[in-house]
Amino acid sequence: MREVTVDNFESNLLNALNLFNNQEWYEAHDAFEEIWNTLDGDERQIIQGILQVSVSQFHLSRGNMNGAIILLGEGLGRIKNRTNINLGIDLETFCESLEELLRKLQYREEIKENDKPYLTRKDKNEF
Repeated sequence: MREVTVDNFESNLLNALNLFNNQEWYEAHDAFEEIWNTLDGDERQIIQGILQVSVSQFHLSRGNMNGAIILLGEGLGRIKNRTNINLGIDLETFCESLEELLRKLQYREEIKENDKPYLTRKDKNEF
């Protein structure tokens, strides 16, 4: 992480998670972008992936299926091989749900409310 305090990071992350989980996709994108600007390396790639998932859901909410599929796939690709990085988010479960959502979108299956992506906190001491 660049020059950012742990408390500030945690506060910004909690805000971004709440926006994302409340399906406020545009606002979540902006909140995660603030975090993204403070990170380097794998952590930056993970947050960029979450940003892309937010934008994919925004596209989906506007009926842009192709944009949603492309960005969801790109976001999943950025996160999937980095689930061992501990940002305090359960990335493994998140990726599993994204894979299922991507499959449903690709096969044009009905998307239900519980198919929408959700980020859960993970104890940072679990590793």
